[in-house]
Amino acid sequence: MTALDEWRELNRRPHWARAAILMAVTAVALAMTSCANPIPQCLGYHDFADQRTLLGVRNALNVLSNLGFVLAGAVGLAAVRRSAAFVDGRERIPWLVLFAGVLLTSAGSTWYHLAPTNDSLVWDRLPMTLGFMGLLAALIGERVSVRWGALLLAPLVLLGAASVGYWIRTESLGRGDVRFYYLVQFYPLVAILLLLALYPPRYTHGADLIIALAWYVAAKGAESSDGAIYRALGFVSGHTLKHLLATVGALWLARMLLLRQPVAVQTTGTAA
Repeated sequence: MTALDEWRELNRRPHWARAAILMAVTAVALAMTSCANPIPQCLGYHDFADQRTLLGVRNALNVLSNLGFVLAGAVGLAAVRRSAAFVDGRERIPWLVLFAGVLLTSAGSTWYHLAPTNDSLVWDRLPMTLGFMGLLAALIGERVSVRWGALLLAPLVLLGAASVGYWIRTESLGRGDVRFYYLVQFYPLVAILLLLALYPPRYTHGADLIIALAWYVAAKGAESSDGAIYRALGFVSGHTLKHLLATVGALWLARMLLLRQPVAVQTTGTAA
């Protein structure tokens, strides 16, 4: 079966059924988040295992590892501008938002790690929501509808920013609640996997999306094991590794954009 034949076969699935599944999962995620108890930001989060100073820079490795995001953001923006693998020019915009978010995360995360507090954490989290929502809008545009991807980009970005604003506002009122930021951070992972499973690919190298997500999951795992990794290795902490692993994930997405082709022009093989 050629890639084009596979694309046509996948596209025979009833559109309404696929949309219903996606909307049902979205509704469940929203309901579970809304019904859960408020979750304040644990102040212990700011107590990172590796607090060494290097050349006068506090928390040096957690700060300097953000240079990886500069590289990934720049490479990604160049890939979007130079890549010919876009059927519709509107598809570029969410990818530009994603990699702009990666680039801005380098500045926000650097600022945060120089003096970790809830107030400085805002500037770390805001640009990350650009990345989460940009990627989700990009996949909606490529898997469901270019029009819907374009229409949903701005609302998704605003919702991401609002989740951070809501969190810091509730912290200032003494009843901190990070639930909706967590939803913005983790729901796109589930939604993207559903989009990959339910909708036919427009481009090859779709498997690279799974690999990039796996790098991000590994980054979150390293973050949650910050102290354990530092005690085991002695020279690098889990949080520093989080930055490096997330950098690799972003670079993998840039690589995908440079290598992929529209499925319709493939004549052999299968759509990855």
